[in-house]
Amino acid sequence: MNLKGSSQIYGVIGYPVHHSLSPVFQNAAFEYLGLDAVYIPLEVHPDNLESFLKGLKGLENFVGLNVTVPHKEKVLKLADSLSEEVEKIGAANTLKFNKGRIEAYNTDWLGFLRAAELLSSLEDKRVLVLGAGGASRAILYALNRVGAQVFLWNRSKDKAVKLSREFDVSVVEDLEETLRDSDIVVNTTSVGLKEEDPPIFDYSLLKPEHIVIDIIYRETPLIKAAKEIGCLYQTGFPMLLYQGAESFKIWTGCEPPLKVMELSLKEYGYPTENSRTHQQT
Repeated sequence: MNLKGSSQIYGVIGYPVHHSLSPVFQNAAFEYLGLDAVYIPLEVHPDNLESFLKGLKGLENFVGLNVTVPHKEKVLKLADSLSEEVEKIGAANTLKFNKGRIEAYNTDWLGFLRAAELLSSLEDKRVLVLGAGGASRAILYALNRVGAQVFLWNRSKDKAVKLSREFDVSVVEDLEETLRDSDIVVNTTSVGLKEEDPPIFDYSLLKPEHIVIDIIYRETPLIKAAKEIGCLYQTGFPMLLYQGAESFKIWTGCEPPLKVMELSLKEYGYPTENSRTHQQT
């Protein structure tokens, strides 16, 4: 990689952000298309977010940012324009710097949609969404867009009720009963990031007919259970890839080389074969 003063700069901000896989596949895409650009991880403390973004406005060769936890909602107040999706979701994961202005977009919802539809059509499906945090907002928006029947559960019911009013979805009263009647289960919580995390519910209640999606990148206990029971399943890897590809398209105007991006992660050592659909095709 030969960087020059004219090289365009992209990155991902979060706190922490050292674990991000985005630099791996975004840089692979730049190199494949011969673009004079680099993508770097930038750890930004929440207290420094405003001054950081204001500083970037002064860099003429800084083009775009991905935004991850805990900044997705806070960046809205610092952007000069919001896309329609951002206004409805209430969070942004993509920023484009354009002539001193910050444009905010959300590609998480489309990343989820494209990934989930590898498993099944979502229209008219009964979908149980676990968690009412920031990550669930884009997914609820996506599910509404395709006409799914959505049921929202959260440990704090008050939070679920508040979010359900924003997205016009049903709040779960009895998790196990709703699970029995659901076609798809989507985990948007952080449960499973640590092996010692207690299960959200009794995973043995899953049936082979269930489709299970966990937005966490790695194989969580929920995904392991789904795999053992014979469910269709998917980790957060395809969503990560597709949302990043959509960000790439917004920034560059180029069609993202998806196969190259996926291969770069495989070569990096990331287990990309994490969906039963991949094994079947």
